[in-house]
Amino acid sequence: MTGEQILFLVISGLTIVTGILVVTLRNLFHAALAMMVSFLGVAGLYILLDAGFLAAAQLLVYIGAISILIIFAVMLTRRMMQAQDTPFNTQAGMGLFTAVISFALISFIITRLWRHPIFAAPLDVPSEVMDQVVVQLGADLVSANAYVIPFIVASLLLLAALIGAIYVAWPQEEEAP
Repeated sequence: MTGEQILFLVISGLTIVTGILVVTLRNLFHAALAMMVSFLGVAGLYILLDAGFLAAAQLLVYIGAISILIIFAVMLTRRMMQAQDTPFNTQAGMGLFTAVISFALISFIITRLWRHPIFAAPLDVPSEVMDQVVVQLGADLVSANAYVIPFIVASLLLLAALIGAIYVAWPQEEEAP
C-alpha cells in the first residue's frame, strides 16, 4: 500500500467514526464537535482528490460557519445540554430500511454509470479551459445574477435560526399569581 492509500483509509475511517458519533452521542455539544471533525475529514478527502477549492469551501463554510453556528445554538439552549433522553427512537427499523434501499439505489446507479464509455478514460482538458472555468466560477460567485442571492438567502435563514435559538434559550419570567 502506498502512503496516499493509508492516509485515505485513516481519513475515511475518522470521517465514518465521527459521523456515527454525531448520531449516537447523548450530549448535543459533543455531537456538534464530532460533526466538526467529520466535516474536517471530508475536507481531507477533498484534498486527497486534488480538489483544493472544495476543501477550502468545506473548511470555510461548513467548519467555519455552519458548525460554529450550531455550537453557539447548542450552547444558547442550555436545556438541551442537560438532556438525558435516549438518542434512539422507535423508528429505527424504518430508518434502517430506508438507508438500505437508498444505498442499493445509489450503488446501482453508480455501477451502471461506471461502465458507461464516457467514464472509460479521463478527458484531457487544456489548462486554458480550466483557467477560464475558475475565472467564470469566481465571477459567478460575486455576480448578482448568479450565486450571490442564494448565499444571502441562506445567511438570512441561518440568522433567523440563531435568533430563534436565542428566543428559545432566553429564561422565561414566571408570572406572579
